Amino acid sequence: MTMTEAAIPTLVLITLAATLAPLLAEQTRGFRVPTVVIELLLGILLGPSVLNLAHPNGVVGAFSDMGLTFLMFLAGYELDLKRLKGRPIRLASLAWLASLAMALAVAFALVSSGLAIDTFVVGLALTTTALGTLLPIMSDAGVLNTNFGSLLLGIGTVGEFGPIAAVAVLLTHKDPRITISLLIAFGAIGVVAAFLATRARVPKVLALLRRHLNSSSQLPVRASVCLVLSLVYLAYELGLDVLLGAFTAGIVFRLFTVGGDSDVIKSKLEAIAFGFLVPIFFVVSGIRFDLHILITQTGAVLRLVLFLVLMLAVRGLPVLLLYKRDLTPAERVSMALFSATGLPLIVVITTIGVSAGRMRPENAAALVGAGMLSVLIFPAIGLRKLRAVAEGQADNEPGMTRQDEPHADSDG
Repeated sequence: MTMTEAAIPTLVLITLAATLAPLLAEQTRGFRVPTVVIELLLGILLGPSVLNLAHPNGVVGAFSDMGLTFLMFLAGYELDLKRLKGRPIRLASLAWLASLAMALAVAFALVSSGLAIDTFVVGLALTTTALGTLLPIMSDAGVLNTNFGSLLLGIGTVGEFGPIAAVAVLLTHKDPRITISLLIAFGAIGVVAAFLATRARVPKVLALLRRHLNSSSQLPVRASVCLVLSLVYLAYELGLDVLLGAFTAGIVFRLFTVGGDSDVIKSKLEAIAFGFLVPIFFVVSGIRFDLHILITQTGAVLRLVLFLVLMLAVRGLPVLLLYKRDLTPAERVSMALFSATGLPLIVVITTIGVSAGRMRPENAAALVGAGMLSVLIFPAIGLRKLRAVAEGQADNEPGMTRQDEPHADSDG
């Protein structure tokens, strides 16, 4: 049996889980469980920790990696640089730097106490914000197009880009000076690509893309996939994290698609990502999750709770302090909860840490478990608080105005 043939039964189970997840999410309307959490739980159920039915091999792993890549691509694609420039990105950068300082201090204390091995691995895992995971939740709730949404996009952008860049500098075996130089070079390439994207919006190019938008060639979609893989490959060749390439590709491709057809192109890309590849990543992450360690290792569950609290403190406290001029107290609490929501990059960072011998498996399982709980708990509470704010605030209050309030009947 070839590797591809061996992967078919696992792929069937994964796609079945991906199909069931939104249906099960519909049944949790009282306390809406995000679909990604159900995908993770179904993956755990199918994996070696419970039923032992699904066994990801190289083929399934490749699909999973593409799912994470497209999750980062869409996170970059969702960014409207005009909305982020100025105060949103400045506040987000200050908040993340404060989070990084707090996280490294906490991680150093854990290492000193013998609970952890490496300060940087644990510290970076505590500073992430799952923008790619939050986007569909926030979009379904009608929050993205508000002032609150602009500030959240800023926090999510820095909360993903900052850890990705830090992973490239701190968790590789290269000289940090070389890595920083490569990051600058990659950034320059991204700027050039963005410049070419804006220069390329001439009538002939737009007409060509529009002409093939609904044809069998699907040229805009093919161009986006080509750009993603090209920048991912470039990042890989430079020795950088491939997620940096995917994130940059999303930002650049958005510049190519400004215009009346951008929503159609976006819907097609989301169909590929959220309809196929991204669910595979989350289900496979659940399959690979080592539930056995959490159950059998002494104190593992306590570590999970500790990491969850630390994630909220490290990401949430800077938000509570820095956004006083921009948000009401209740909105700041919601923003703190959203900013502390992390999972995809936690999976990546802990995987790197364990493979490099810089993180204990029980800490990796506890961090990923804390990430799962953060996705399950924090956005749900944050949305409830936002809806309460929207119902009671006056039109002239800071943050979200009445006309911007999230839909009260949203499922998000």
